[in-house]
Amino acid sequence: MREALELARQSLLADDEDVPVGALVLGPNRRVLASSANRREALTDPTAHAEVVVLREAALALGDTHLVGCTLVVTLEPCPMCAGAAQLARVDRVVFGAWNDEYGAAGSTWDLLRDRRLSHRPEVVGGVLAEECRAVVRQFFARRR
Repeated sequence: MREALELARQSLLADDEDVPVGALVLGPNRRVLASSANRREALTDPTAHAEVVVLREAALALGDTHLVGCTLVVTLEPCPMCAGAAQLARVDRVVFGAWNDEYGAAGSTWDLLRDRRLSHRPEVVGGVLAEECRAVVRQFFARRR
């Protein structure tokens, strides 16, 4: 989580237009396969959330669309799009920092990752370094106001 948090902080310091969210995918051997911050504004791509970017990169690195044995780590609870992408990628685990009371889909507003109607349900660990992760997002929005 500290590495994902550092990506978010770098995005904040760079004064990017993107919400400072950092993510990475750990492979089955616990090594980082991919890491990124949000890239929506930078790429003019509404799907370029940090989670989607790293899931794409990790799939390329492994040469497989199923990221079995992998862990997605992200500083903010995934939104419905990102939760769906993690579920479809078949990651074993999703670890996140701050809860997202507006768009969260891993236990706060929705719980798509553990929906019993889905064929794959990764382990979900929320609230890791939550205050530090929340502080980065709050700084970003305070600066924009």
